[in-house]
Amino acid sequence: MLNQTLNYMKLKSNVLLIAVIAATGGLLFGFDTGVISGALPFLKQYWQLSDASIEWITTTVLIGAVAGAVTSGKLSDIIGRKRMIIINAIIFTVGALGCAYAPSVTVLIIMRVIIGFAIGITSYVVPMYISEISPARVRGALVTLNQLMITLGILLSYITDYWLSNDNNNESWRWMFLVGFVPAAILLFGMFFLPETPRWLMSKNRWDEGKKILLKLEDADLVDKTIAELEDEITLSFKAKVSSGEILKPWLRAPLIITVGIFFFQQFSGVNTIIYYSPIIFKIAGIVSNTASIIPAIIIGGVNVLACLLSVFMLDKVGRRKLYFIGIFGMIPSLALLGACFHFKEALGASLPVFAVISIVCYIIFIAISLAPLGWLLISEVFPLSVRGVGMSIGSLAHWGFNAVIAFTFLKLVNALGIDYTFWSYAVICVIGAVWGYYYIPETKGKSLEAIESHWRNGDSPKDI
Repeated sequence: MLNQTLNYMKLKSNVLLIAVIAATGGLLFGFDTGVISGALPFLKQYWQLSDASIEWITTTVLIGAVAGAVTSGKLSDIIGRKRMIIINAIIFTVGALGCAYAPSVTVLIIMRVIIGFAIGITSYVVPMYISEISPARVRGALVTLNQLMITLGILLSYITDYWLSNDNNNESWRWMFLVGFVPAAILLFGMFFLPETPRWLMSKNRWDEGKKILLKLEDADLVDKTIAELEDEITLSFKAKVSSGEILKPWLRAPLIITVGIFFFQQFSGVNTIIYYSPIIFKIAGIVSNTASIIPAIIIGGVNVLACLLSVFMLDKVGRRKLYFIGIFGMIPSLALLGACFHFKEALGASLPVFAVISIVCYIIFIAISLAPLGWLLISEVFPLSVRGVGMSIGSLAHWGFNAVIAFTFLKLVNALGIDYTFWSYAVICVIGAVWGYYYIPETKGKSLEAIESHWRNGDSPKDI
């Protein structure tokens, strides 16, 4: 009994170490999307930028992310998850240095596109890698570790922005971007020591290698069952001569709707307007200093990390479906309250920033335990092995496409509707998301990836998993 316990603890520590190193990609994802927040006021002063130019600099990284998601899905199925992450780490390294030493706005935009390309790939290949190396009973927690690292990356970017900001030095933004080189180098070095996923190896008929790794990662009592299910799935895929077009077949319609839908409601709830534009939002609320406007962002970033950490423990206990509804029913009043803060700003006076922070904190708590981690977790679970790379690439494309629309329209909406009605519109979208979720959010807790595929092949409803 003692030997079994020690072996299980060793298994858990091995898997956790692998997941943490791979999830450094998530840290880069978060850092490189969040660092622009504190850099924007300095970039605006350094190059005398208009609101339109600011939106372009913010959005270009998302355009790059869309390109990365579109072009790389099939490649990860061909060369493997590990090699894809290594290539990505190199791109992150080049992009960080390029942004830090950009001599012009044009070069900065090009470098931001390059970083975005890496983010687009990372956003799906890292959770896919973790999902495929994780034992079924802790898959939710380990995949959500990637989301935790994303939130840590965002918080790190805010702290970096504050630490390096200097109202008397308009080139503070260069040092902010340069910090991204460090986690990129860590990811590049660490991935050389990690294994390829056993599921990918077996799909390439490298059974002995795959089984050897699986024995080190999966619970001992589930290894034989997992191998048997994989053999059935791979045999079925070969017989059907699976291609990328398989993902458009009717039996995979539900996973596609889940993938696109959850990212639509995640992004159109306005979460990344807060990530990208929080200093600008707090300047609208009355904070004048560039440096001081970053402080509320650090508070929000810290809450984001704690809430995401909570979700790591909740996802495999409470379940995906329940957390989705807990989250979205909390997001609706939080956004409504945030809109009300700005609508009644004259009545609130100097206390407006305080009420705005409270509203945003409430919103961040609810989305960080629900839609934020669930998007990447669910798309790593709902697709069969044969098209998982393509399916997660589509999910990444949806995420970054919707993200780009939100980032590119936020200041336009604020100027056209007012910041109060902008946040109220996001609340209305969340109401629609609650109705959609009733029909399409599945409960995948504790289910093997192969069992989930069987559910789709039977033509069963998402809410009946």
